[in-house]
Amino acid sequence: MNLNSQTSSSIRKPKIFNNPERFIEGWYWVIPSQNLRVGEVKPITILGRELVIYRGKDKRVVTLDAYCPHMGAHLAEGKVEGNALRCFFHHWKFDAEGMCIDIPCLDTPLSLKLQTWPTAEKYGMIWVWTGEIPQQPLPFVPELEQKECDVAIHSHFVMNCHPNVVMINAIDAQHLNTVHKLPIEVVFERQELNENAIIFSNTTPIKDNSFFIKLIRLFYKNAITYSICYWYGSIGIVTLGPDFFHVHMMVAVRLYEGGKTEGQVLLMTKKRKGIFGLLCNRVMLWLTKIAAKYFLMGDIKILQTIQFDLKTPIKADHSIMQFINHVEKQQSLMWVTWKEGRSRDVESKPKRERWQDTMSND
Repeated sequence: MNLNSQTSSSIRKPKIFNNPERFIEGWYWVIPSQNLRVGEVKPITILGRELVIYRGKDKRVVTLDAYCPHMGAHLAEGKVEGNALRCFFHHWKFDAEGMCIDIPCLDTPLSLKLQTWPTAEKYGMIWVWTGEIPQQPLPFVPELEQKECDVAIHSHFVMNCHPNVVMINAIDAQHLNTVHKLPIEVVFERQELNENAIIFSNTTPIKDNSFFIKLIRLFYKNAITYSICYWYGSIGIVTLGPDFFHVHMMVAVRLYEGGKTEGQVLLMTKKRKGIFGLLCNRVMLWLTKIAAKYFLMGDIKILQTIQFDLKTPIKADHSIMQFINHVEKQQSLMWVTWKEGRSRDVESKPKRERWQDTMSND
C-alpha cells in the first residue's frame, strides 16, 4: 500500500488542515453557561472576531457583532433591558434578532440590523455557530445522542499548535504505544457520521497480563472500546471502556491567535436516576477525570513544542491522513472575517435549511 502517493495532495499542500488563517464552519464553544447570568452582557473574541453575548430576561443567550452600527461603540459597555441590549453611548437599542428597535432622539428607529449568530447551550457550555444557518446539531456522543448527560467541566488550556494537530493526537496509533504504553496494536476503522463528523473506532483485543486486565477478563471477554468522534475537525469525543462501563471525554478546541489552540475538556456520562445513579455518575466522572489526566498529561509537552509537518507518512499514520482528507472536504471560513475560504461544488453543497434543536438555550 503506497500511502505516500495515495494522500500526497492532502499531506503536502492542505488548504484547511493546520492552516492558521482558516477554520471549519461549525459549532464552537464560547464560555461556560454559569459564567453568564440573566441580565449580564460580556465581550468575547472567537476565532478572531469580536462579539458580545448577553442573557435576556427569558434566559436565552444572544450573540451579536460587538460594535454599534451608529458610531462603533462597543456594545459590551451597554446594558440588557428585558430581552434586548441598549448601547451605552447613544442608547440605541437592539433586540435578540439584531433589529434596532429604539433610538431615543427619533420617533421611529432606523431600519437596520446587527449581525447575529446562532447560539445554543449544551453540556454546561454556550456554543456559537459560525455561519448564517446551522447545518448540523450540536456535537454529541453517538451512543448518547438521545440521552441526557451529566457533565463536569474539567479544564481550560492553550497549546502552541493548531487545533487540527491537537485533534489527531487521539488517533496517532504509534504514540499510544510509545508514549502511553498501551498493550495493544491499535488499528482504527473509519465511519462517516455526516458531512461534518467522522468516527474512528478500535476493536483490537487487549492482550495484557496486568492485574487490572485480568480482573476485567473475569467478567468481560469482548474487546474494550476505544473510539473517537470528531466534529468540524475541532471537537474530539473519546469513548473508552468495556460495553457496560463507558466513559466519555470531549476535547473542544478553537483556533487561537498565532495559529495556536484554545480548548476546553468536558467529562460526561449518561444521566442515571435516583441517589444510586447520582453516586454512580460521580464515580464515573471521577474515573473519566483520571483517564483524561493520564492521556493529556503525557502529550502536553509534545503539543507545546511540535512543529507539525507530516513529510514521511507510513501505514501507521493512515487514520491521520483519513482525518486530514475529511477536514479538507468541509466548508472553511477565514480567521476574523468568517467569510468562506473556498467554495464547494454546487452538486455537493447542501440546501441551507435551518436546523432546529429542541435543546438549544434550554
